Amino acid sequence: MSGHSKWSTIKRKKGEKDGARAKVFTKISREILVCIKETGSADPENNSRLATLVQKAKSNNIPNDNIDRLLKKAAGGSEKNDYENCVYEGYGPGGVAVIVECLTDNRNRTAGEIRHYFDKFGGNLGNSGCVSFMFSLKGIVVLNNEDGDIDEDKAMEDILESGADDFSFEDDVVEISTDPNEVQNVAAELQKRGYEVISAEAAQVPSTYTTLTDEDQIKKMGAMLETMDDNDDVQNVWHNWAED
Repeated sequence: MSGHSKWSTIKRKKGEKDGARAKVFTKISREILVCIKETGSADPENNSRLATLVQKAKSNNIPNDNIDRLLKKAAGGSEKNDYENCVYEGYGPGGVAVIVECLTDNRNRTAGEIRHYFDKFGGNLGNSGCVSFMFSLKGIVVLNNEDGDIDEDKAMEDILESGADDFSFEDDVVEISTDPNEVQNVAAELQKRGYEVISAEAAQVPSTYTTLTDEDQIKKMGAMLETMDDNDDVQNVWHNWAED
């Protein structure tokens, strides 16, 4: 799950083979476990943050039975949860700024793997803060509009009344920006109003973008992002590469 066009990346992965979906479930499972541990609630009906993660799992074609089993294990305390958040910053090929967010049960292992990825594909891992100043944290809520039946005027009214700042219609989704601290509240309000929320989280949005023209750099940057996404410890990869 990477990049500034994050939902586009998620959409591409939704149609991939079962092995890829298994990796997505592993990542979302960790998010759910950490959420339950931090909030103390395994009931999505009384935990808007958890409800959003459950919806995220469903939007990635994770079977309901798998989700239910995970929630029951977490509620019963039988699911071990020793994960901690780690954030790594660095530069990819051509000076692309990269932020890697991880949930890991072994910080040393994860740090070594992330450093290896940067080195392997012509980038370099930097110190904390070396690129984060180029990004700002924003809440991003994505609504399903695959059937194109969302009325733009009505949506504008509902979205602004929910407390969001701005929105745009993008292909078969509606992307909404809001205060990162309010993203779960906005998502919950829109769900109450009948919209299908398929993603709701705080996102690192770059202030400027880097364009790559060298074919080798483009190939290496794409390979680096794919490799990072394939790592179970990596939850999000944010970057300022202008892919399109």
